Amino acid sequence: MTVSAFASLSLQPPLVLICIEKSASVHEALTTAEGFVVNVLAARQEQVARRFSIVDIDRFEGVGFTRSSHSYAILDDALAVIECSRVSMCDGGDHTIILGEVEATRAESGTPLLYYRGGYAQLER
Repeated sequence: MTVSAFASLSLQPPLVLICIEKSASVHEALTTAEGFVVNVLAARQEQVARRFSIVDIDRFEGVGFTRSSHSYAILDDALAVIECSRVSMCDGGDHTIILGEVEATRAESGTPLLYYRGGYAQLER
């Protein structure tokens, strides 16, 4: 599920935050769930990111995934996975800010897919 923003918040305890637009079709699911998973896509997964940004479709149709121990969707071939329990939520204007405590992580080597200034980009060294 596509969110507007994702950020690391704290190392002790390990906390992250996601921001979801209140008019998004996934807003209710994310704000009522006990937790969530952040799937960090690899650079080669741009088509998956584009699919999840389309409104009013079955985003998971044709996309491989498994379920976490809490039944959250973990996308196949994700570069990294961060599984969180929801700690709190707060109003952020036209978005809801959801804080999650990191319960489990997995990371593979590779290049992440980045979205910057309205398009997909690569990191340069």
